[in-house]
Amino acid sequence: MTVVDFAKKKRGGIPISMVTSYDSWSAALVAQSQVDCILVGDSIGMTLYGYTDTVPVTIETMAAHVAAARRGAPEAFIVGDMPFLAHRMGLERTMENVARLMRAGANAVKMEGAAGNTDLIRHIVESGVPVMGHLGLTPQSVHAFGGFRVQGKSQNAQKRLLEDVRMLEDSGCFSLVLEAVPAAIAAQASESVSIPIIGIGAGTGTDGQVLVLQDLLGLNTDFKPKFVRRFLDGASLVVGALNDYHREITAGTFPDETERYE
Repeated sequence: MTVVDFAKKKRGGIPISMVTSYDSWSAALVAQSQVDCILVGDSIGMTLYGYTDTVPVTIETMAAHVAAARRGAPEAFIVGDMPFLAHRMGLERTMENVARLMRAGANAVKMEGAAGNTDLIRHIVESGVPVMGHLGLTPQSVHAFGGFRVQGKSQNAQKRLLEDVRMLEDSGCFSLVLEAVPAAIAAQASESVSIPIIGIGAGTGTDGQVLVLQDLLGLNTDFKPKFVRRFLDGASLVVGALNDYHREITAGTFPDETERYE
């Protein structure tokens, strides 16, 4: 998978699969699968670090996890997330942050929002860095939204969303994530532009889907939004393995003769 393959897949009507992964071991597993690409997302703040939102995540954290994912998946297409305000502190500071993610191993960066970002996106793209947009429920704006809420419900909001989609295409984004919007407006957005739209909580009318690895594996038992499908009961499997480990230790059967040095 390369950046040009995103447009090819859309033209060919082939859906794009993307998984959010944050470290070396999980990225290595994704790389062994048929999944197209990896997003190292700032959702790491909630999934791995236990924050209530993504706001506390820093560029240092993102660069470290992009580098870890790259070590685990040296041939994968990896998108690195620009965290809260990393692209809103002036052009020089923004380009330094972009450079940190790219030097850490990203093939592209992802940026939330359209308003106030279009000139910046053009500059980044003209500098040779592919940019993935992100619209709809943009988690870094959770406080402005008043919580994690579905976006694009009203006619005015839908009109603005479609305008923003076209703005990001015109700015040079090679693709974009569309999160938590009504399925009909997501399908309309996908039909209105030539770049692929990857949905999360946006129905099947988009050009692909993305889920967090821990969510689709059923490892996060406290988080179950409507759009998440668990493809594995991972939590039960892990807890069961831990209990087996505990029982073998207390029974004196681990380690056995083949698992010790003489």
